[in-house]
Amino acid sequence: MADFTHGFWDLYIVIITLLSIAGCGILLWSQSTYKVKPGMPADGTTGHVWDDDLTELNTPLPRWWMWLFWITIVFALVYLALYPGLGSYAGQLGWKSSGAYQAELGKAKADYGPLFARYAKQDLETVAADPQAHVIGERLFMTYCAQCHGSDARGNKGFPNLTDNDWLHGGSPATIKTTIMMGRHGVMPPMGAALGSDTDVENVAQYVRSLSGLTADPIKVAIGKPKFAACAACHGAGGIGNQAIGAPNLTDKVWLYGGSADTIMETIRKGRNNTMPAFGEFLGEDKVHVLAAYIWSLSAEPKAAAKK
Repeated sequence: MADFTHGFWDLYIVIITLLSIAGCGILLWSQSTYKVKPGMPADGTTGHVWDDDLTELNTPLPRWWMWLFWITIVFALVYLALYPGLGSYAGQLGWKSSGAYQAELGKAKADYGPLFARYAKQDLETVAADPQAHVIGERLFMTYCAQCHGSDARGNKGFPNLTDNDWLHGGSPATIKTTIMMGRHGVMPPMGAALGSDTDVENVAQYVRSLSGLTADPIKVAIGKPKFAACAACHGAGGIGNQAIGAPNLTDKVWLYGGSADTIMETIRKGRNNTMPAFGEFLGEDKVHVLAAYIWSLSAEPKAAAKK
């Protein structure tokens, strides 16, 4: 796309736009009067007749129809003079879509800023129990989070379920707020080469399945257990994970990509790379505070959830 930043493209857009408008004007002018061409009769027809009585007329376009097009052309020229549309020309009014967007944000901040500021002074548990804050948090979630985590917050393949108590980095209100503010980047390195052969990968996958009680080949489990030492640095010797680095617990039957043997082997061979974008700068801390309280309430204790 860097090629399209060259000044040539600015001129290209201007020329194409103006030529198109001029072409429409020339076409309308050429059709505005009745003209008798050499070899054509002077009775207003082209001389073409079909089925004995169907005569092709040589008459100008209806005036009302032509005036509509002329008005359209004049409107286009006035619009292009006042608003951006000719390459980098900003227009006489200096209007920008980004400016309109910022104006809308400013109005929204003036209208709702005090409300969010009030909630920002309360702890997250208190905000989570406030019915109005819950509704606001839900709307924020549907706007900015549902695309990945689903409208019911139960996630999808590669996107965590936010309604259970399984958290890669911890599920405390403060940790959830930090995740939303700063984002997360989870990396599972490819381990196929470190383990050795495909047989070793399969054996370790069977051992991993056994950690959460899934059906597994006992012989392969026994062979794969010592090989799991290469994974213990992140997941721990017993596979319980490490929230400090976002390493998942392999013993709880919760799988981000699925717990089938083939999926686990794919993960071991190729690794995984997930990014949770940061929303702190975009939303601001006050809105994130309300959003974090809502998300925490989805898996919080019943006494807090009952106040939704």
